[in-house]
Amino acid sequence: MLIARVLGNAVCTIKDEKLVGRKLMVVCQTDENGKLTGKPFVAIDSVDSGVGDLVLTAAGSSARQTHTTKDTPVDAVIMAVIDSLEVDGKIVFRKS
Repeated sequence: MLIARVLGNAVCTIKDEKLVGRKLMVVCQTDENGKLTGKPFVAIDSVDSGVGDLVLTAAGSSARQTHTTKDTPVDAVIMAVIDSLEVDGKIVFRKS
């Protein structure tokens, strides 16, 4: 699992039929303090996240293990919205 920030969404009118009705979000991996560290990528949203949310993502074959993504052609999924994050006994993020 990776921590990521939701940056925006992707709209695709032509796509695989198994992706019809699925929300596609642009996310970027972050460090434990929320600082962007990676390249942006697109993930299927299985939890109704929104722009600005800090989320947990899974990639590869693990991304196809949620109820929403089972047997679909996806490589990344948003599977949780983070409410708070504690590192070394210190709260480093709390959703407002």
